Amino acid sequence: MKPTLRYTFLLAAIASAMLAGCGEKPKGGQRPKTEVAIVTVSPERLALTNELPGRLEANRVAQVRARVPGIILKREFREGSEVKAGQVLFRIDPATYQAALNSARASLARAEANLNQATLKLDRYAPLVKINAISKQEYDDANALKLQAAADVAAAKAAVTTASLNLGYATVTAPISGRIGRAMVTEGALVGQGEATQLALIQQIDLLYLNLTQSSAELTQLRQALMNGQLKTVSEDEARVSLVQEDGSVYPHDGALLFSDITVDESTGSVTMRAKFPNPDRLLMPGMFVRARLQQAVNEGALAVPQQVVQRTNEGSMVMVVGAEDKVEARPVKTIGSHGDRWIIGEGLKVGDRVIVEGFQKIRPGMVVKPVLWKKADKPAEENAAQKPAAASTGASAIGTSAPASQSAKNK
Repeated sequence: MKPTLRYTFLLAAIASAMLAGCGEKPKGGQRPKTEVAIVTVSPERLALTNELPGRLEANRVAQVRARVPGIILKREFREGSEVKAGQVLFRIDPATYQAALNSARASLARAEANLNQATLKLDRYAPLVKINAISKQEYDDANALKLQAAADVAAAKAAVTTASLNLGYATVTAPISGRIGRAMVTEGALVGQGEATQLALIQQIDLLYLNLTQSSAELTQLRQALMNGQLKTVSEDEARVSLVQEDGSVYPHDGALLFSDITVDESTGSVTMRAKFPNPDRLLMPGMFVRARLQQAVNEGALAVPQQVVQRTNEGSMVMVVGAEDKVEARPVKTIGSHGDRWIIGEGLKVGDRVIVEGFQKIRPGMVVKPVLWKKADKPAEENAAQKPAAASTGASAIGTSAPASQSAKNK
């Protein structure tokens, strides 16, 4: 046999063996079922938590204003410091107000002298009118002069009080205790000319208010659920409001809900609520944008699933479940709130449903799978995975772990 022909038969034999190997079926004639991690839906008692946006504001705010016009002579405080009620903040030139007070006191002295004279004259006329030594008209005129002098004294006293107040307003004091901000005027500035010029701002920040807004539709839905008995109100001992700061960290002190407004804002369609938070360490500042986690109700039979199982589509939210005969089903659901890293399901699931948590990339609806119990990764394992930048850069899915294993098998 020629060498070329012998090589041709050898290649044909190898190709036949390879084709026979590819067409060989697994033992039993069926392919192995794909494993998926599941959780079984069971009822539990959970607080319904809503995360609402809001801004912080001081519980007491006082604008320090000039109540009389004049030139600022001196600033008596350090900007950004704590001040006490009644502490001197600014001094306005008091010269004109001191002069006005002196003039008012002089007018008062003159009025009192006139009153004294009118009183003595009336006292002298009293016995004379009884013996008809003077006419009744003269006595009445003397009595009217005394009353007029008394009125002048009262007016002069009021003028003295006004002048004294204006002189006191030239020394600007703190109306409340709190932290004062920057000075809005400097020495030599003319203030109070035509309007009460704002000089500074004092805020009490040891306790802060948080104004929240919630959609009126969500609030109505919540109230209907409470009326229908689907949810229960949170007792005062259990109710709490936690605060998430701008950097995503949770504020260490819990707050309390003060009230919910009874009027819907026409422009936004939302309802305003107010909560208060202690601020002993001055970590919070007025004007900060934060988010509040508010417990508004308790669901005694809540059905909660891990957040990664809920998939968002154009038609709405859905989850993948293992149905009868271990077949995969796509189930539309409706979420009504969250609790930690889980969604609370309002519609679409029932007790005993097996929801797929891991293995989405390997399945499709109608496919028969092998369900196994899902075990949540503990925190140390997550931290170790986060410390491996090479593994994170491969783009491997966090849902399943079979992709890296199969890839390693191919590499072998």
